[in-house]
Amino acid sequence: MDTSSHEMRISVQGLALGMYVSRLDRPWLETPFPLHGVAIDSDDAIARLRRICSHVWVDTLRGVAPDPRYLVFEADGPRAPVQGEFEQLRKTDWTIRSEFKAELQEAEHVHAVLEGSISEVMEDMQAGRHLNLDRLKDGVDAMIDSILRNPTAFVWLKEMKRRDNYAYQHALGCAIWAASFGRHLGLERDELQVLSLGGLLCDVGRVRLAGELLSRPGPLAEGEMQQVRAHVRHGLEILEMTPGLPPRIAEIVATHHERHDGSGYPEGLVGNQIPIFGRIVGVVDSYDAMTSVRPYAQNRSPHEAVNELYQQRGKLFQAELVEQFIQNCGIYPTGTLVELSNGQVAVITDVHSLKRLRPRVMMLLDVDKSPLKQFHEVDLGEVEFDEHGSPLVVKRGLPIGAYGLDPVELFLA
Repeated sequence: MDTSSHEMRISVQGLALGMYVSRLDRPWLETPFPLHGVAIDSDDAIARLRRICSHVWVDTLRGVAPDPRYLVFEADGPRAPVQGEFEQLRKTDWTIRSEFKAELQEAEHVHAVLEGSISEVMEDMQAGRHLNLDRLKDGVDAMIDSILRNPTAFVWLKEMKRRDNYAYQHALGCAIWAASFGRHLGLERDELQVLSLGGLLCDVGRVRLAGELLSRPGPLAEGEMQQVRAHVRHGLEILEMTPGLPPRIAEIVATHHERHDGSGYPEGLVGNQIPIFGRIVGVVDSYDAMTSVRPYAQNRSPHEAVNELYQQRGKLFQAELVEQFIQNCGIYPTGTLVELSNGQVAVITDVHSLKRLRPRVMMLLDVDKSPLKQFHEVDLGEVEFDEHGSPLVVKRGLPIGAYGLDPVELFLA
């Protein structure tokens, strides 16, 4: 049964105070609860639900969102082979080696260098020159080093440095998320380089498309859509002329628009016919596109994009891969505007690996939704209660521009 965009199916072991249960795994009439949902306001309510249900749906607009560890995904064919596939991917477990604030300074420099590299390489290709893979590798390697030390700094910078140039900002975003996701999956250093370069170059064929086609607002005609889809072929042609290119990078470019249910292009591959790196970059590419400023579509908040991926699990994207991506970035990714349980508004600045629902936030608005005289950080991993002694948690995600806020303008003005 499909869920709405703000409902999430979880194990009853993940129930917590402040959640709103909108549906059960059995008829409401068989339970002592009201027919239209229940707000979890006591440990007794949690205990009763655990006695009668194995899973429930929680409404993230009306209450606290769940810990990603307790998400329950619909059955999608045999599970054991897929689980084995992810176990084979994991060859190491990376640990945080630097604090967020310390890494942010290093990441600022690397981010600027990588942006410059992408810009120069794209200009070369637009002028008809060959792809300079070595130029990109230097910046990607420095980015991977930063992400391996602490993945949050680069993700934060990517969100805070959004620009109108969609092409290279999207390329940069895909590279960053590919490295971060690959780190979460336990890939080794050389695999992260391939995955990141694949993310960086997945849409490189767009440099051969007419600029007015890519900048036109609104939906495209069928013929125009076919021209856009041809960027995959153009990208492969560009890569064929690049000496020393690892074959898996071309494989990523060829398959990142294929979809789990066979609805993708160019070959209409299904399920595990799509190489695993192509599947990974397909998720990353879609997430970053949804959260980027594009002329032809309204961008979504990171939280809204995560919810959309969740809705497409087992359809456009492999369910287990979506689950892993949500584990990586959290229900409320870095850069998300959120409302806290006390009514204050903040932006997520850091997501703890073990406490993904208790992130570090920058407080922006007070309980009356008036701007604070001075922004300040609160680490919900350490601060559990507000000034009145009530539990302090993230209540809900907010869309971009809520209450007139744009974190990009606030932090980079």
